Amino acid sequence: MNIQALMKQAQNMQKDMLKAKEEIDNLLFTGSSSLVEVTVNGTKKVLSVKISDNEKLDKEDIELLEDMLVIALNDAFSKVDKITEEKMGKYTKGMPGLF
Repeated sequence: MNIQALMKQAQNMQKDMLKAKEEIDNLLFTGSSSLVEVTVNGTKKVLSVKISDNEKLDKEDIELLEDMLVIALNDAFSKVDKITEEKMGKYTKGMPGLF
């Protein structure tokens, strides 16, 4: 294989990677816990937080609510990471943590 063909292959791979990353960035991911639902995009930007109106929250419940938010956010971010790994893993074999 000559150097020009190798460079062309690398450019095509880079375009494919950027396209896959753009697709992920435009997806919405929802994480939830028993009281809270959080929606983020593929760049892990929080787009919305919804607190269940089924429950009446007192001051004592604030700590619980904070814990529920952490759980919901981490759930949503885990989904982003999973999809990113599925879509980008074929490009990053042998290079963990690239995305």
